[in-house]
Amino acid sequence: MSINHNKIAAELSLNPDQISAVQSLVSQGGTIPFIARYRKEKTGNLDEVKISEIINRLEALEKLEQRRKTILATLNEKGITDAELISSIKNTENPTTLEDLYLPYRPKRKTKAAIARQKGLEPLAEILWIQQDHVDPDKEAEKFVNDEVPDQDTALAGARDILAEKISEDAEIRARLRHLFATKSLVKSRVMKGREVDGHTYSDYFDHQESASKAGTHRILAMFRGEREKILHLSIRPDNSAALEIIQRQVLSGNNKSSLQVDAATSDSWKRLLAPSLENELRKNLKEKADLEAIQVFATNLESLLMSPPLGSKPVMAVDPGFRTGCKVVVLDENGNLAAHALIHPFDKPNKAGYAISNLLDRFQISAIAIGNGTAGRETETFFRALDLKIPVLLVNESGASVYSASDIAREEFPDHDITVRGAVSIGRRLMDPLAELVKIDPKAIGVGQYQHDVDQSLLRKRLDNVVSSCVNRVGVSLNTASAALLSYVAGLGPSLAKAVVQYRTENGPFKDRKSLTKVPRLGARTFEQAAGFLRVEESSNPLDASAVHPERYSLVNKMATDIQSTIKELVNNPDLRARINIHDYISREVGLHTLQDIMSELDKPGRDPREKFIPFSFADVHAIEDLEPGMIIPGIVTNVTNFGCFVDVGVHQDGLVHISQMADRFIRNPHDIASPGQKVQVQVIDVDIRRNRIALSMKKTQSGV
Repeated sequence: MSINHNKIAAELSLNPDQISAVQSLVSQGGTIPFIARYRKEKTGNLDEVKISEIINRLEALEKLEQRRKTILATLNEKGITDAELISSIKNTENPTTLEDLYLPYRPKRKTKAAIARQKGLEPLAEILWIQQDHVDPDKEAEKFVNDEVPDQDTALAGARDILAEKISEDAEIRARLRHLFATKSLVKSRVMKGREVDGHTYSDYFDHQESASKAGTHRILAMFRGEREKILHLSIRPDNSAALEIIQRQVLSGNNKSSLQVDAATSDSWKRLLAPSLENELRKNLKEKADLEAIQVFATNLESLLMSPPLGSKPVMAVDPGFRTGCKVVVLDENGNLAAHALIHPFDKPNKAGYAISNLLDRFQISAIAIGNGTAGRETETFFRALDLKIPVLLVNESGASVYSASDIAREEFPDHDITVRGAVSIGRRLMDPLAELVKIDPKAIGVGQYQHDVDQSLLRKRLDNVVSSCVNRVGVSLNTASAALLSYVAGLGPSLAKAVVQYRTENGPFKDRKSLTKVPRLGARTFEQAAGFLRVEESSNPLDASAVHPERYSLVNKMATDIQSTIKELVNNPDLRARINIHDYISREVGLHTLQDIMSELDKPGRDPREKFIPFSFADVHAIEDLEPGMIIPGIVTNVTNFGCFVDVGVHQDGLVHISQMADRFIRNPHDIASPGQKVQVQVIDVDIRRNRIALSMKKTQSGV
């Protein structure tokens, strides 16, 4: 069976042709950034989000089709030709229903029912199942007594085992119970005996219950973690009587002695087979839903951080603060290369430290000072500000810098320097270009995830890789200065080719233009097509090489210039010349209005950086949680956004929580509608709990950026 494009189109409110186009482009090796940017005519101007959704649905349906083929082949091998069953399997588009239909025919381990069948008790089970008034179960059971079945009770027990399994494998019963589980289940959580003290983190769930269908995904993940750590005991089930009533309505057809046997089998089927199976299924569904939401939160936060405004290519001094061991200071040139480094002790030897800083400032034309916001960060910032320097002194989020400093990438970049130098370099580069530096670090080390270690790691990695790739390609990459880590996220390249590009650049000097990229070993035409538009060569004689115009459209731009007796260089430099171009004259089957508008936008500002302009930020004169008082209105930086609110760094070594109810003067459903990591905000202190190290903040009436 072929994948139903109409179904996906209906789900995503798209045209079936768009689904077909994306599938075709992906099968040809097209990447999401390339398809979204350079194949708008074929996709109907779909953005990366929609393209990603289509790919995910195509993959899910392909997986379903493969499973369907396997099941049909297995049934065929077993000689099962039930036309109704085969038709149902062929027509269902629900993976769960497919597995329910196949369940009675799946290879089984040695169950109670299987043992009873081996003893020849299936005919007895069939007699009981009919529930006829004239049948006496005891007398019927007596006929099955033998060496393996010593008495009537054993025979009836075996028959009930067969019926219990039959009931548990009934697709309609499972579907009805599944609906009951999904809509009426309660999540009940209680503390395990003896874990009250060491499990205090989960005290909110020591005696807790709520509707499973309405439980917040962050609470679900918290309870699952507590259960995994053997602190909480969880059950997620509907009312037993409601479940039994559903089964009884389906299987009880009489009111006699046989019916009593079937009813006993019903209770056993529910308790031993159906309830555990469907609870596991519901747990899996709740976990998948919670994973998807947590991963989406992580992805949104990561995108905000990666797209933070860069200071740009300017010399920077960076400081990795420390009390006892001192502060490591580095100077980076405009390209982020290490120019100098020193160790200062501003708290033990302030005069000597101040002299060392002045000396470095005299030697290099430094534009800003970046200070890590970890231990001793605010104190170091205070020291630098007291020097009354004429350049900005800025705190930079250093989460993950230690991970980078101990990484293979850092060792390759700075083999002759220790981790303190590498960490300080990372802090400085984050100020200059957050995107270029953060791609070197596992996103999970950046600290913006929600239950990131509890979610599906494969799904998380795939989603985060897509986010990084999207950001890198949206901004564009300088072919002659980018690291292998940054280049690896360019559409079509990957880690291996990225290293090959850097090696070729090292051995042969800077690339003169985009076309020379094809000289890199193993970089073929297909890869060049995918990557070229996202790579910038500012040194090229062709200004289009520094833009997002794809090389496949250079001839079109050249024709535009020729048609008005001009050149490409003149088009880029002269808005009056561009105004003379009527882009509708250049619409063709291959090039539509969307692409032409993109081209004109690039001619206006080649290589335009979509990130916002950098604006310096500084905290209020508060340094510890004890300095905060309710009612204070102070500036802060959003560090993390979750489903229940956001966390804000106000400069006291402990982030404060702005609960979702305090984020705006109106009701909001999604905190991401109001805040994003790196955003500068004004907050009001509501409460300070020094003992528990908790700060409650509000953004109401003060939610505009500072």
